[in-house]
Amino acid sequence: MKPNRHFERWAPVLLAIALVIFWQVVVVGLAIPEFLFPSPWQIAQQFAEYKEPLLKAAWETFWVTMVGFGLAIVVGVLLGFLIGSSRVAYAAVYPLMVGFNAVPKAAIVPILVVWFGIGVGPGILTAFLISFFPIMVNISTGLATLEPELEDVLRVLGAKRWDVLVKVGLPRSMPYFYGSLKVAITLAFVGTVLAEMTAGDSGIGNLIQTAGSQQRMSLAFAGLVAISVMAMAMYELFSAIEKHTTGWAHRGSQTT
Repeated sequence: MKPNRHFERWAPVLLAIALVIFWQVVVVGLAIPEFLFPSPWQIAQQFAEYKEPLLKAAWETFWVTMVGFGLAIVVGVLLGFLIGSSRVAYAAVYPLMVGFNAVPKAAIVPILVVWFGIGVGPGILTAFLISFFPIMVNISTGLATLEPELEDVLRVLGAKRWDVLVKVGLPRSMPYFYGSLKVAITLAFVGTVLAEMTAGDSGIGNLIQTAGSQQRMSLAFAGLVAISVMAMAMYELFSAIEKHTTGWAHRGSQTT
């Protein structure tokens, strides 16, 4: 592995460490009160003191997010395939989906509470509603932007429309798909936490809401850090899968 590639791998970690040190120095140097802006050390102390409640809340948020995200993948891929496979469907449905995505999801949560009550239901549905759109858009765009010349050549060679979509269009859409997953998973966590803060009785969102109302900012920040760690872990997982399955689509991915 070349030195610059090795540095690339560790650059995010080094930057994170530098930011944490800077954060600690600023808070201590300016004597900022803990209830306003806690230091990394104070947040770490909350992790140690409330490890079990934080882990329990994090697990609750994680599985709720994964269920909603799983639904988003299924619906996003199917809907994206249907929209991208037809120019008429793309022209007709795509603007409607854009309009739906523009609706603030925070405004939908109270409606979901009326329909499904307090609990994990609104969290799952909010994670789904906020994360399926990027998946659908990228799949449909990958299919809809298939070069007409390439499609014409394949048709001349005897390929049917279905063969073009499945054997050429879908593989071509995979880089778009994995790119959408990396965006959608972070949005899914946002949706779950939003629902938990508004209508949940458990999870990281509920913990942050409770800690904030009690002015326990260190514990609230510990919850935010837990969400960030889970989101980054899932992002890195999809990045690794993307590199192993669609390395051909990324410049320089073949070099070591």
